[in-house]
Amino acid sequence: MSKASFQIRDEPLDAKQFELSVRKLADMLAYGQQTSAFLGSGLEFAQSRPYQTGDAVKSIDWRVTGKTGRVHVKEYEAPRRMPVYLLIDTSASMVLSSMRANSKYQIALQIAGALALASLNQSNPVGLLAVGSRQLHAPADNSKQSVLGWINQLRSVSFGESTCVGTKLRALGAQLKQTSLLILLSDLHDPLAAASLRTLAQQHDCAVIHIQDPAETHIPRLGIFRAREAETGVSFTATRHFKRTPSSDPADLAAADISYLRILVGAEFVAPLRHFLSHRLGRRNAA
Repeated sequence: MSKASFQIRDEPLDAKQFELSVRKLADMLAYGQQTSAFLGSGLEFAQSRPYQTGDAVKSIDWRVTGKTGRVHVKEYEAPRRMPVYLLIDTSASMVLSSMRANSKYQIALQIAGALALASLNQSNPVGLLAVGSRQLHAPADNSKQSVLGWINQLRSVSFGESTCVGTKLRALGAQLKQTSLLILLSDLHDPLAAASLRTLAQQHDCAVIHIQDPAETHIPRLGIFRAREAETGVSFTATRHFKRTPSSDPADLAAADISYLRILVGAEFVAPLRHFLSHRLGRRNAA
């Protein structure tokens, strides 16, 4: 991106303030939600069987009892907990910012931390994968201390990371043995991301939170200028009407049953994020 429009924000986030903001956001996302809005958990009906002495009256299956003339009760399977993997784009373009306050990376990390806490509060194990060139892959775990420790490792930023979304998603898919919820937080600069997401969506529940900087959609007050892509180092010439097109089309993602949310840096995102999670809950219940 253009050096003229972007600032490099290299200060690490304050640990205490980061944790407070993450916990506050997790509470805001969970407020008023009686059921998990994005997690695969809960009792599932297994079968009806004849009543036995000691069975609770509240478990009687009145529909089957009425049909057979004999009292039956419902049996349920143990709660199913779906692992949640947070895939955080740590590449160079996530760190560059045209805003004074936040970068794409800071927002991604805050949302990831909040989703991790919300998931753990629903007893869903959480895993973490950095999809830049740094090596950080933490398997799903039920410990808040461990998960927050992994996310804290990402509070420091790097300016030399290339994007590896596509290749790391493919590698993760080959390792997962259980159906999982995969949430990608990225600016979608990797041209291989869409194909990998579509492949994963055949076996897993996938969601994309696409974070964009305002300068990626429009760069004001510039004529013709030279710019350099943060991850690849490739230089190019553009005009003030330059628009950074993401590598993944939301319509294509929707066609593959991949949930999609776009967040613009500088805009309020809590309400859209809550709506996004609630929409996923409604869609899952309808299925």
